[in-house]
Amino acid sequence: MGLTEKLQKKQAAMQEEAQNRVQDFNSLFGVYLQATMAVNLGIVDLRMLPDLKLMKQKFKIPTQGRLGVAEKAFVSELMMNEYGMDESFFKGIDSSAKKNCKKVQDMQSYFSMLQAFFQQLFMALSSEMGMSLRLPGFFRKLIKSSTKDAIHKILTSNDFKAADARRAAVDVRALKEKLGFSEDWMVQYAFPVLMISKGAKVK
Repeated sequence: MGLTEKLQKKQAAMQEEAQNRVQDFNSLFGVYLQATMAVNLGIVDLRMLPDLKLMKQKFKIPTQGRLGVAEKAFVSELMMNEYGMDESFFKGIDSSAKKNCKKVQDMQSYFSMLQAFFQQLFMALSSEMGMSLRLPGFFRKLIKSSTKDAIHKILTSNDFKAADARRAAVDVRALKEKLGFSEDWMVQYAFPVLMISKGAKVK
């Protein structure tokens, strides 16, 4: 195996590991959200909450009174320790879920709205951050500052060079209002994902 091939193989392995870590982060986000649904809507059937069910089985989390209470505490502590998430991040999720999910039937449309929001957000960030996205992870402060600036522009500016970036920004603004997320919450979500995707530590 030549040197070039070895480097390519190593790079591919690093990219796969980073993708897996991003998936882990999003899985924890999903579990917290499902636990929130269980608490808010009084869901007791774990078949309706597959990610939560898997987490409970894997870590043997006992139900404390109402399904979701202990699980929310477990996941929030895990994400705070691993990724440095702030309590306001979880309060933002709680508030959004309460606003948009009044009954069990609302869950699917809410999940779809979240998926569209994150997809459009990262599309817009990819366009706005440019070279900042290529910075190695040890430029942590600069990457965080660039993330804040880009999100602020996405939410406030109409000056976009690319038409698809403009459309993504419009979609992000509309979905942000429906979901009830703040600008700071968006930074708290996006920054760890960007750092993890670089194979860097968030904290």
